[in-house]
Amino acid sequence: MQFHLNGFHDGDPSLSEAAKGRSEFQGDIPGELDVLIIGSGPAGLTLAAQLASYPNISTRIVEQKSGPMKRGQADGISCRSMEMFNAFGFADQVMKEGYWVNETTFWSPDPEDKEKIVRIGRVQDVEDGLSEMPHIILNQARVHDMYLDIMHKSPSRLDVDYGLTMIDLKVDPQGGDYPVTVTLKHTEEEAEGSEKTVQARYVVGCDGARSAVRNAIGRELKGDYAYQAWGVMDVLAVTDFPDFRFKTIIKSANEGSILIIPREGGYLVRIYVELDQLKQRGESKDITLERVISASNNIFKPYSIDVKDVGWWSVYEVGHSITDKFDDVPDGQAADRLPHVFIAGDACHTHSAKAGQGMNVSMGDTFNLGWKLISVLNGKSAPELLHSYSNERQAVAQDLIDFDHRWARIMSAPPEEHDETNNESPLFQKHFIEHSRFTAGLSVKYRSSALTGKDTWQNLASGFEIGTRFHSAPVIRLGDAKRVHIGDTITADTRWHLYAFSGSKNPSGPDSQISKLCDYLEHDPNSPILKHNPKGDDVDSVISICGIFQQHHHKLDFESLPSLLKPLKGCFQIKDYEKIFCPDLKTGDDIFDMRGINREKGCIVTVRPDQYVAHILPLDAYDELAKFFSGFLLDKA
Repeated sequence: MQFHLNGFHDGDPSLSEAAKGRSEFQGDIPGELDVLIIGSGPAGLTLAAQLASYPNISTRIVEQKSGPMKRGQADGISCRSMEMFNAFGFADQVMKEGYWVNETTFWSPDPEDKEKIVRIGRVQDVEDGLSEMPHIILNQARVHDMYLDIMHKSPSRLDVDYGLTMIDLKVDPQGGDYPVTVTLKHTEEEAEGSEKTVQARYVVGCDGARSAVRNAIGRELKGDYAYQAWGVMDVLAVTDFPDFRFKTIIKSANEGSILIIPREGGYLVRIYVELDQLKQRGESKDITLERVISASNNIFKPYSIDVKDVGWWSVYEVGHSITDKFDDVPDGQAADRLPHVFIAGDACHTHSAKAGQGMNVSMGDTFNLGWKLISVLNGKSAPELLHSYSNERQAVAQDLIDFDHRWARIMSAPPEEHDETNNESPLFQKHFIEHSRFTAGLSVKYRSSALTGKDTWQNLASGFEIGTRFHSAPVIRLGDAKRVHIGDTITADTRWHLYAFSGSKNPSGPDSQISKLCDYLEHDPNSPILKHNPKGDDVDSVISICGIFQQHHHKLDFESLPSLLKPLKGCFQIKDYEKIFCPDLKTGDDIFDMRGINREKGCIVTVRPDQYVAHILPLDAYDELAKFFSGFLLDKA
């Protein structure tokens, strides 16, 4: 975390000075807004936290409930979401509070007595090297709290407007600067029934499976329905079941399945329990808590569970659905019409809870959308960029639906025999192991587009697959010899990142490829930095470059390296010491080996603001680099 650039400020460095005209009380919603967010779940808050850092963008987020969430709902946080939280700055807090999923155990009917269950296997939950972040369990409400804290400390002092529901939304594509008209109604007693009309440039519906925003733009959730009820409860319980503090999947012979998810704090446990087949939708509303507890004990035999307290419980019906697009542009009109209304999270895709991906994919939706909205509203990119949101995230959601459909069927299927003589694991255990990247949130791969280059030079960095998330690795920061992760250089803003990995030549010499690249980027009129960086802004405000060298950090002289890698920034033109890195040769975690970097040639790894690898290029591919950025960034004013 870098701060004090423009002067020393005492107190909490994460507390920004309030922007002019902003205060702790944000006042009534104005009649015109740049962005209106409907719904304060994980998708809405992820977007609001990004926008809050830009006080020049007028943003409000409304929620029909009377206050913040306190308990219940989602709790699984994937490795990929933890990487995203790191960009926001609160991953450490989540790791401190949350339960770490280290191993998963599997139980099936005892071959000697089918009425009893026995452990048949255990696996490491996240394979080594998959991510620097763990798989965490933490109450969704605490994730909300951390986003709200970011919003409260931002220059915008953004907060949620509770007690407001959307009752109408209309889009006029020819409506000028504010083409979306939204009617909001107060739900709290003191102003219940009164209405407020707001005109917005953009509206984002994060308002759940019954989304009013989705309905208003004519989108429809389509999918299938399994007519299967599952109960879920957060409990404090006394039990003789030995794996109660492990993530555990249990299949009984005749009573159904259980998924155990230990919760934060060392005592609380979440239990998902398979219940009845349903004859019609909505029938699960008659299922009681006592029925959920009883079903759990039937599956646990020969063990038992004595529930002492229930923090939260619910019953849900298994289904999977998705909309065909995630914005308001009618099919076939993308060439002539720009999107102004977007939907995210459960508003455009729903699925079962057992794969633990709902909250994670929802946050991924708006993390994708946020930097694009900010780039457009700040004049760095043309509005056509916003078409890419639906194109990219609808495909991701469809992959999730397909995976979750298979996993739900496997979880509800009868148990298979475990053949120890052939070392054959049951299907549910094999499927879990084979799809660990999916459950870790790391299976997303964006297709080739203006934002994602072709794989022509993929062989220069085989471990940074184009279209997938930037897989961080440890490095030594030259400026202070601190061991850090290279991914820590990405924060939740709109900056693009160039990681220049040096070749075999002396990096300090003027003829090295790194030196020539930096000279081009700093001085050539065709440089994407010079073409797209607003006049007067820091040199890395649009495109930030870091250099990664092969030598031990004791073998490099900081001052002899290119000036672009140690830029002068802020009102005092202070040198940035955190853009030059070397491998961690002490521990053997050499990033060049770990990520398959061509040591002879080196390369440029281009990374998007949302932490996905956009392109791999040779160090001297200046024209290709400039052409790539010209595909979505506007020239500076």
